[in-house]
Amino acid sequence: MRNVVLVHGAYADGSSWAKVIPLLQEAGMNVTAVQNPLTSLADVAATSFALARQDGPTLLVAHSYGGTVISEAGLAPNVTGLVYVAARAPEAGEDFAALSARFPTPPVTSGIVTSGGFKWIGRSAFLRDFANGVPRKEALVLYAAQGLLSTAAPATSVAAWHEKPSWYAVSKDDRTINPDLERFMAHRMNATTIEVDSGHLSLVTHPKAIAGLILRAAANS
Repeated sequence: MRNVVLVHGAYADGSSWAKVIPLLQEAGMNVTAVQNPLTSLADVAATSFALARQDGPTLLVAHSYGGTVISEAGLAPNVTGLVYVAARAPEAGEDFAALSARFPTPPVTSGIVTSGGFKWIGRSAFLRDFANGVPRKEALVLYAAQGLLSTAAPATSVAAWHEKPSWYAVSKDDRTINPDLERFMAHRMNATTIEVDSGHLSLVTHPKAIAGLILRAAANS
C-alpha cells in the first residue's frame, strides 16, 4: 500500500482534503492528513512527524501555503515525490511576498485581516475570493473552520523540488494566488502540470482531478 501525506494550506484545516481522501483510499492509498498549526516552523515539524510515521515510500502533497511546508520537509528520505495544488513553491530562502509582487495582486488580499500576530480572511472575501466556485452553504462551513495564520513570515532553507520529482495543479480562476504565479513556479520546478477550471480550492471543487494527479504522481515516483 502506497503512502500519501496531505498538507493543508492557510485559512483552512485538514478537512479541506475530505473529498480527495476517499478517492485515494478507494485506489488503495494509505492517507494521512496533517493538521498544521499554521505557525511557520511548527508546520514543518508536524509534517515531518507525519512522514516519520509512514511505513515505506511516501508521496507528499500540499495545497496553498502548505507548499512552503513540503518544500522544506520534502527532503525526508521516504519522500518519493511532491505534488503542489495551487500552492506556494518557494526557492530556498526566497521572500514569497516579493515574488508575488511581480504579478498582479490577487483579489483576496484586500480582505485579509491582521491582528494579534495572526491573519485571517474576512467573510465576504472568503466567500467571494478564497472559496470562489464552492457552493455558498459549503463555503460558509469552510469559513467557520478557518485556521488563523501566524504573521511570522515562513522561510525555507531548502527547496525539496530540486531533488524530488514534482507535479503541479494550477487553478485557472484562482483569486488567492495569481494563476500566472502558479504557472511560473510550476515551470521553474519543471513540474508535470495540469490546469484545472477552478478557484483556489480545487481540492474541494474538483476532487477527482486532484486525486487523479496524485495517483499519477504516485505511479511515477
